[in-house]
Formats: sequence, structure tokens, C-alpha cells
Amino acid sequence: MKRIASGMRPTGKLHLGNYFGALKNWIELQDEYECFYFIADYHALTTKFEASKEIRNNIYEMALDWFSMGLDYNRSPIYLQSSMIEIPILHLIFSMIVPMPWLERNPTVKEMIRDLDLKENVGYGLLGYPVLQSADILIVKGEYVPVGKDQLPHLEFARELARRFNYIYGEYFPEPEPIFTETPIIYGTDGKKMSKSLNNQINLSDSKEIMIEKISQMVTDPSKIRKNDPGHPDICSVFTYYGYFDKKNEENVKKECQNGERGCVQCKKEIALKIYNMFEDYREKKTELEKDKDTIWDILREGNKKAEKFTKETIEEVKKLMGLNYK
Repeated sequence: MKRIASGMRPTGKLHLGNYFGALKNWIELQDEYECFYFIADYHALTTKFEASKEIRNNIYEMALDWFSMGLDYNRSPIYLQSSMIEIPILHLIFSMIVPMPWLERNPTVKEMIRDLDLKENVGYGLLGYPVLQSADILIVKGEYVPVGKDQLPHLEFARELARRFNYIYGEYFPEPEPIFTETPIIYGTDGKKMSKSLNNQINLSDSKEIMIEKISQMVTDPSKIRKNDPGHPDICSVFTYYGYFDKKNEENVKKECQNGERGCVQCKKEIALKIYNMFEDYREKKTELEKDKDTIWDILREGNKKAEKFTKETIEEVKKLMGLNYK
């Protein structure tokens, strides 16, 4: 089986955007690939190093959601980035051979600096983010990485770095290929892309009452004031949810809205219940896993052990190619 490597920064409880943007695909890919999934806790320090004490709880909450949603830890090594000492070693080695202009021109880093308004507060860790990300992928010799087209620059950097290492020291690393996945924009309660930084998220674990309340506050079509006003569903954030949670009724809802036969209140309550009911199995599994908090950490420790044999082998081979095996 071809090998996939992918990770996620620990930001706590997962929301609908996290599920449709990554986790849903991860679960499905386990049927076709050998998958290595990791929690990128070092990456959490690149922009929130002052809040490092929050990371442990965020790891727990995110891993709990992963396993409750069906990510199968029995089939795939699921591990903590910080538990693999070989990752920072490979990051250090890569940092010696990567040209500075590669880092300075990287569009992803530029976007993070702009979006987070970091300006002059850019640390070495953020500038070197793509190097660490490359080490994450190549430490397990990942052959494929699931990405959206907007994330392709992340992967291209890793491909360039693998080529450069192979050119200098000999063929060893695969050049990871993209697996393009559907990464739909899931709108948050304010009509913008769902994001915790904007505090507009709908969490998978939200109660029915909270979910209904959040969705009831969403802005819909500003020109549809009364139920019998003709609506414009194509510009309505709530209507986009029908494509993910009630596809079979999507066209009917669209027509009723356009004809003034359906009000926004009806859509909001209806789709909130659809979302809540869709994750019923998830909530049952989560309740079971939460009975013993150590269960999540035990699963991660086991994943660390599974991944470790691959990461150690990679570093040994890299040092051998570079002439650094002095034993």
C-alpha cells in the first residue's frame, strides 16, 4: 500500500470545517493507503508559543474527536509530533541545506503573517515552518499527502527539499505527491469561513440547544425579510449546509425559498437538527471514550511506538548517507 502522511495542529475541539476539510477524508483514505496521522503540537508554538500550557488539553480534545468520529488507531499509527525526537533532528538537518530565499518567498508563511497580523513579530519557528512540515512528511517517507489545491505550496516545498537532499546525498526520500481532496468552504455563524480564530465555529460536540442557537444567529439573504419574500439561496450561508447535511432536499429547499414558500427560521431550525442528528454515533462513542481520560493518552502512546520504528530507521539511513554515522 502507498503511504500517506498528514497532521493537524492541536486547537482543541473540532468544528464542522475541520471535519469536512480534513478528518472525513482521513477516515476514508484508511481503506486504500497506509496512513500516518500526527498531532502537530510543535507547530502550535509557531504562532501561540506564549499559550503552550493550553496545548495538552487541546491535544486531548482533538484526539477525542478524531477517535470518536471513527479514525481507526488500530489500522494507522496516530502519534504526537513532539514524541518523535527524530522529527526535530531531521528538521535541523534540512535547515542546513535549505536556501533562505525558499523560506522568504513561501506564500503560506506570508499569508500567516498577514492573516495573524504578526508584522515584525515573526519568529524563526514561523519562518522555518515549511522545513518542519517537510520533516513531518519525510520522516515516515510519506509518498502522498491529502491537500486542497490552495495548500499545494505546502507540499511543493517538501518536494523541493526532498529533491535537494537526494541530489546532494543520494536518492532516498520520495517526492510526496498530492492527493487532491474536496476541501469545501464551510461558512461560520458570521458568514465567513469557519475558524476558531474568528470565533464563528459550530463544534461537532455542541449540544442540540447550542447548535440551534448558533445557527439561528446566522445571517441569511438580507433581502428576504418576511417568509413570503422571494429568496436568493445562492448567497445564503445556511443554504450551503443543505449540500452537506440534506443533499436530497437541496433542490426542493432552493425552489421553495426562491418562490417565497419557505422562511429562514424554518431552514435554520431544520438544518440545525440535521447536523445534530448526523453526529449521533460520534456522541455515543465520545461518551464511551470520556469515561476514562487515560484511554486517549494510551492510544497516542501506542501510536508513538508504532511510528517510532519508522522514524528511527529514517534518521539512521539519513546519517549513513551523509556520513554522520560515527559508531
